[in-house]
Amino acid sequence: MREHTVGFDQLRARAAEYPPERAAALTGLPAEDIVALARLYATTKPAVIRLQYGMQRHSNGGMLIRTVTCLPALVGAWRDPAGGLLMSASGAFGLNMGALMRPDLLGDRRPRHINMIQLGEALLTLTDPPIAALYVYNADPVASTPNSTRVLAGLARNDLFTVVHDPFWTDTTKWADIVLPATTQLEHVDLHKAYGNYYLQINRPAIAPLGESKSNVATFRTLAARMGFTEPCFRDSEDDLIDQALDSEHPWMRGITRERLLRERWVKLSLPAPFAPFAAGGFATPSGKVEFFSERMRADGYDPLPAHVPLTEGAEAAPALHARYPLTLISPKAHHFINSSFNNVATLTRREGRPTLEIHPADAAARGIADGDRVRVFNDRGDCCLFALVTDRVRPGVVASPATWWASALPGGKGINGLTSDREADMGGGATFYTNLVQVESGSRVVG
Repeated sequence: MREHTVGFDQLRARAAEYPPERAAALTGLPAEDIVALARLYATTKPAVIRLQYGMQRHSNGGMLIRTVTCLPALVGAWRDPAGGLLMSASGAFGLNMGALMRPDLLGDRRPRHINMIQLGEALLTLTDPPIAALYVYNADPVASTPNSTRVLAGLARNDLFTVVHDPFWTDTTKWADIVLPATTQLEHVDLHKAYGNYYLQINRPAIAPLGESKSNVATFRTLAARMGFTEPCFRDSEDDLIDQALDSEHPWMRGITRERLLRERWVKLSLPAPFAPFAAGGFATPSGKVEFFSERMRADGYDPLPAHVPLTEGAEAAPALHARYPLTLISPKAHHFINSSFNNVATLTRREGRPTLEIHPADAAARGIADGDRVRVFNDRGDCCLFALVTDRVRPGVVASPATWWASALPGGKGINGLTSDREADMGGGATFYTNLVQVESGSRVVG
């Protein structure tokens, strides 16, 4: 604690404000369970916390993640190989991203940046200048972007020129002025890093591109030539780009080349053994330590210590809204899809079943909803129709709909993201897919 953290005394004072009884009231968990978990975590060696993509999808997600990341420093778990905390391993891949992204080509220019979670708002309200053209690749915003009702309204503008580069006919391609066929992984060269392991992998095409389909690189290279860009980088081949990415001074990239990847197919990063990267500190903070108390956060207008921050849509912060829409909607990932991908694969959609809304028996009974009923889920942003799955897997007051189904596959043609907010999370501009209040009402009974 003394050598590798900052602000322990302040943290101890703050923690005293949250005895187990208060934590139980805030979370709905029994106080004895909270105490038991704390003692189990503190006495287990090694201990690792595996965060997943979900906690940060709340309006207070930044503070939630910030608070959890303090725990390994409290018990010394960072010192142990296989101990500490992991959300994603992607930051371990020290690729030369500057060589790929070429920020030097901007010079003194500062292009406008728009948060993609607010695409609908940007298409409808930006005027200085308005967005006149939209090029969509590696994305399906009609299905995946929050507040999709606004996204659809923006895409419906007669003066918006939209191009979609995709291998499949998605809900978004239906709104395109021009659809460009894209290659799949089977048809192009690529370099894969990971977020769940430490292996780099090279992807070689198994077949030639079908029809007129082109990869992202080939398409951008062709556009650059037609638009008159003369810098040599716009003529780089896929192999050139891979070589540039691998030309890194990061020690964990030592000895990894394209030739080696072609020979071995996958290569583990050159990690030290045993691998405990923060055993001696070296955290990427101004102090180089875990900052329980953060001066930088205070300067940026945040609480410098971990704190309970109420959800912007919840009973605590918005009681009037909660009275109208008393259920919190979350949309965790469906088992057989990856975000909105694979909706067009019949075997996977068949295995996924049908678009459901998991609802607690008490909430279902209060609304006259039986298992299998067709239900309408709605709030001020929109509505959609799903099939009720009455289960105690969700807590009272919470409903969950596995995502992301294409809207065209749902009854009524509206998707779950017609209900989700495009509000930014408290830190980092992240999405708030899990901070949404809704109401549910019974529809017609659907058999089968």
